[in-house]
Amino acid sequence: MRLWYAIGLLVVAAALAAFGWHWVAEDPGYVLLRLRGWRVETTVVAALVILLLAWALLTVLWRLARWPFGAFSRRHRRLSQRRLGAGLIALMEGRHGDAERDLNRAARLDSLRGPALLAAAEAAARRGEHGRALEALNQAAQSAPQAARVLRARVLRREGRPAEALALLAPESDKGTLTPGGWRELVQAALASGDVRRAREGLAPLQKSGALGNRAYAALEVQVLVATLNAAADGAGLNTLWSQLPKTQRRVPAVIDAYARRAAAFGLTLPAMDEVESALRREWSPLLIETYGTLAGDDVEARLRRAEGWLDAHPNDANLLLTLGRMCVRLKLWGKARQYLQRSLALAPSAGAWETLGDASAGQGDAEQSQRCYRNAFAMMRGETVRPPSGQASGVIDTTAIALEERDEHGVPRMRE
Repeated sequence: MRLWYAIGLLVVAAALAAFGWHWVAEDPGYVLLRLRGWRVETTVVAALVILLLAWALLTVLWRLARWPFGAFSRRHRRLSQRRLGAGLIALMEGRHGDAERDLNRAARLDSLRGPALLAAAEAAARRGEHGRALEALNQAAQSAPQAARVLRARVLRREGRPAEALALLAPESDKGTLTPGGWRELVQAALASGDVRRAREGLAPLQKSGALGNRAYAALEVQVLVATLNAAADGAGLNTLWSQLPKTQRRVPAVIDAYARRAAAFGLTLPAMDEVESALRREWSPLLIETYGTLAGDDVEARLRRAEGWLDAHPNDANLLLTLGRMCVRLKLWGKARQYLQRSLALAPSAGAWETLGDASAGQGDAEQSQRCYRNAFAMMRGETVRPPSGQASGVIDTTAIALEERDEHGVPRMRE
């Protein structure tokens, strides 16, 4: 297509040149120039050609005259661009000292001053030189004020001064003129300083900006919602806040867990249990299974029977087995608790299972076994080697007898080959 456009333009230009030549040939015009006894006579076309040639000659002479003076600036520009690239690479590689040095040198070129100083401030902050980072941001604010403000807030938050970071971003937040990075820093600074109201207000513009991917935004949203629920002053305020949340947010397991634990702390055990059980009926969640077993209340025996009914659909769920073991310990069913906990440890060892098994052993009066289980719990938390209980050759327990069939997350048996 471009070839045909070029051919068409050439045809039009040739036609205009042909008609223009005939038009000029009929009357080429007359130009007379007289200066101090000099007399020049020529046609209009020739005069125009002479003027164009003179202008081209003057341009060449001007550039030749400027070339020696521009050589230094061109070299300076080339070196600054090279230092900027080297500084950014060093920043990504973790050589923050080299990065700061190269970036500060690159900032001597006016056109690179803003981005180079911003990157130099980031390098200084990663080295722990927060004072130097703030000095670089003071200079960068003259070239890139919004970016410098966002980065300053990030440095303050990392330094453990989230209230100052929040105060820095609050005026633009009230005007709605924050950049996407600014909204993210605002939410994180508000969370760190305990201002959950402002953190929630920053979620909507942050989501609208699209600065975060779906997964990263969902994780940040969960943090804000959990902090908001935990900040509820009483049960009535908690229930009001819960009812105002959109249905999609009230179905997130971590948010349900936060609501259930906070409601139970206010004595609202039944609403907490209802939310957890409803969520588990919709979708199986290891987190909510653990919540189900740890919530306070006098209906532990009924909860135990209900949870044991879930074993048919989830026979090899270590979290469910741990929850059953914890509820059996609360009911002082020591032998039954040990069976559930040993199966849980065989499937997925955890410090919580070892600790609860220690409680069950202590309930049976086996102090030595109880201490060994507690030591294993501490060892798992520290990442050390776990020793099997006495009378057991290894820490692996055979689970074939309790997993006769495998089921999917909906409780449907899987076909075996």
